[in-house]
Amino acid sequence: MHPSQLQIKDFNYDLPAEKIAEYPLPNRDDSKLLIYKNKTIKEAIFKNLIDYLPQDTTLIFNNTKVIQARLYFFTSKKQIIEIFCLEPDDSYKDISVAMLSIKTVRYKCLIGNLKKWKNEQLILIKNNITVNVKLIEKKTDYVLVDFFWEPNDLSFAEIIDDVGSLPIPPYIKRKSNEVDLIRYQTIYAKHKGSVAAPTAGLHFTDKVIQSLASKNISSVNVTLHVGAGTFKPVKTATIANHEMHAEWIDVSYETIINLIGINNIFVVGTTSLRTIETLYWMGIKASLNCDIAIKDIEISQWDAYELKILLPVDESLKHLINWMQKNNLQNLVCKTQILIAPPYKLKIVKGIITNFHQPQSTLLLLISAIVGDNWKNIYDYALTNNFRFLSYGDSSLLFAD
Repeated sequence: MHPSQLQIKDFNYDLPAEKIAEYPLPNRDDSKLLIYKNKTIKEAIFKNLIDYLPQDTTLIFNNTKVIQARLYFFTSKKQIIEIFCLEPDDSYKDISVAMLSIKTVRYKCLIGNLKKWKNEQLILIKNNITVNVKLIEKKTDYVLVDFFWEPNDLSFAEIIDDVGSLPIPPYIKRKSNEVDLIRYQTIYAKHKGSVAAPTAGLHFTDKVIQSLASKNISSVNVTLHVGAGTFKPVKTATIANHEMHAEWIDVSYETIINLIGINNIFVVGTTSLRTIETLYWMGIKASLNCDIAIKDIEISQWDAYELKILLPVDESLKHLINWMQKNNLQNLVCKTQILIAPPYKLKIVKGIITNFHQPQSTLLLLISAIVGDNWKNIYDYALTNNFRFLSYGDSSLLFAD
């Protein structure tokens, strides 16, 4: 069955509000860990993750960093306007270029209290920084705005660090605070661009990462900048009418080469999984047309189900490597819209470390693609045994069926 025919009601479960973690635990690695393997479930503590990963595993981490994407302005009538930065305008090559922009930048945004913004230029003064914002165009899913600021030798990344607020997920019913500035980032976060954390990585500590070497477990970093679309609910009866969100990825040529010949790849989070599986399908596209343009090698929502060829993993990755060589690319920087849902079968990844996800979400569809209908048993166990859910919740290690 094509995933477009999936009924979203089949991916529902009762999530009581008290099961949603409002705050992180005092220690990252004290979170509970559910282990699912060979259709059996057991539990442990995250700090002991090393005991449950196979030897010679390669772990894929997403090293994106959450930006302080929420800014508050006031109209001339003292009405508050909340501006939530989603991603740069399409004229920018990628998010990093926009982050490094000086003087001005054009961004796609969500606007709180938009009806009160009568096209006047708004101003925000904070920490000796003056930021002006101008409404450019209202689109269906976002509003296009221009930011410009003084001192104009500062980058946009520096500006929002000083005047913005860290966004936390909409299901956490409180304002962000100083705790979130530290705990809503992974300890290995590096590249600014996300508006939501890759939350599977929030449990890792230096001690946990250092323990990996004792079992010959290596790590590889990729970047996927998490967009607000990760929280986008499926509001249609079937997946056919749901538009999957697209997100920026950045994977180095060297990383793709290092994936050749590795048979035991586990990913930290759904974002890492989407990135790695995207590489396989890009390789398929490159195998079909070695002259394919960058905009056409990007993976759309249904590509993984409609491309009419399958290749061994290494062969597909080699086609992608050859394509990057031909185009003189040291980094693969583009968007992916890949939708991973039943009956998708993982091409590269053998398992995932991940939190517990919302009902009727594309993230839960992804989990179902990995473990099948056993997701229901996994989530029933977690609910019955006092696991904490969603971004600040507990973790799981799921081996693919």
